[in-house]
Amino acid sequence: MSSLSLAVRDSSTMLRRNLLHARRYPSLTLNLLLTPVMLLLLFVFVFGDVMSAGLGGGHADRSEYIAYLVPGLLLMTIGSTTIGTAVSVSNDMSEGIIARFRTMAIHRGSVLTGHVVGSVLQSLISVVLVGAVAVAIGFRSTDATALEWIAALGLLTLFALALTWIAVGMGLISPNAEAASNNALPLIFLPLISSAFVPVDAMPGWFQPVAEYQPFTPAIETLRGLLLGGEIGHNGWLAVAWCLGLAVLGHFWSKAVFHRDPK
Repeated sequence: MSSLSLAVRDSSTMLRRNLLHARRYPSLTLNLLLTPVMLLLLFVFVFGDVMSAGLGGGHADRSEYIAYLVPGLLLMTIGSTTIGTAVSVSNDMSEGIIARFRTMAIHRGSVLTGHVVGSVLQSLISVVLVGAVAVAIGFRSTDATALEWIAALGLLTLFALALTWIAVGMGLISPNAEAASNNALPLIFLPLISSAFVPVDAMPGWFQPVAEYQPFTPAIETLRGLLLGGEIGHNGWLAVAWCLGLAVLGHFWSKAVFHRDPK
């Protein structure tokens, strides 16, 4: 069997293993999924009129704010879901199963590949569920073409891949699941200081560069433009550059830590 065939076979096995874990222990995934859903409901039904009045120059329109809010929360859902990946990887490292895998005749990189592919699939499923809740409470994307929907799905997948590799690295360096969860908190914190909830130009002047050039804001503005028919401008290539940069960084970081000889 060739090296490539071995890698594909063993990665598929590890993917099934991780998906079975997620199915048998769904509480972590559900808890992480509830965060963006609760924020969606909170900002729409509690703060919706006030926030939409700010966006509309004093005219309250909750449906307008739903349209503004949903793209950011879809990306926040990905960040929230990947925290579970960091915890899962940390559990594997601390419970000794990785040490056992090292002694078996399996492709070494398949362990990480299984985690990454499984996490991306879970992230996209979570995005669909949050999107369904958004549609149920009034979100509509009538201006998006089929090509724009495909581009939006591609951006979500690329963003999930990038954050997953970063989460895998965080899980590998964490001594336990609690530390992994804490280390991955920026994946939820960063959307809170992006353009997910309010426009960047409504923030204090000194803070605007921080919000504008962090990974989430260009991705949010690109997704917002694709789904709502707005201008994307330079945000498209910035979002792709952030995703590719984080994916490459996370990939090499994770491989370096994983292949390090255990003490």
